[in-house]
Amino acid sequence: MGYFHTRGLRGNTLEELINITNEEYLKQMLAAVIKVPTPITPTEIDKGRGVITLAYFDKKSTVDYIGNVQGIPICFDAKETSLKSLPIQNIHPHQIEFMESFNKQGGMSFIIVYFSCYNEYYLIDFNTIKSSFIKSQNGERKSIPYSCMNKNYKIERKDNFLLHYLEALKTYIADLEDNN
Repeated sequence: MGYFHTRGLRGNTLEELINITNEEYLKQMLAAVIKVPTPITPTEIDKGRGVITLAYFDKKSTVDYIGNVQGIPICFDAKETSLKSLPIQNIHPHQIEFMESFNKQGGMSFIIVYFSCYNEYYLIDFNTIKSSFIKSQNGERKSIPYSCMNKNYKIERKDNFLLHYLEALKTYIADLEDNN
């Protein structure tokens, strides 16, 4: 497995917003969603600061979050980009495989992406993710552009929820039901 040197956690702000939102969802009995830890083995530790400075990944991780929303199993990854598109290289083949298997078992998979250049958050449904991934493998566009974001899946702050992604998920589920 690969080694990494910590440079600070990319996407950490997005994950912190999701974590705080998930705590509020749990308090209000709307959802039970947890952060999936990435399995690592530390090889160097700065004992003075108490931080890992060098480690290697034990195995490939799956997605960032997994849980249940009122009887619906969900899994999703959190991605952040400063570009006007989400590079497909940020979505790994093992993540696509896991999300596809999760969907086949009756779950719902998606990505929450933060476009920092627009200061906007979106839910990207699995069908869009998979389609874009396959197209990139076939030599087509290597990213999912901001212009392709479904404005109905925009994630906003609402009430006590810093990133109220359940509303975008509810809209996505309704769209799926309408198409069936």
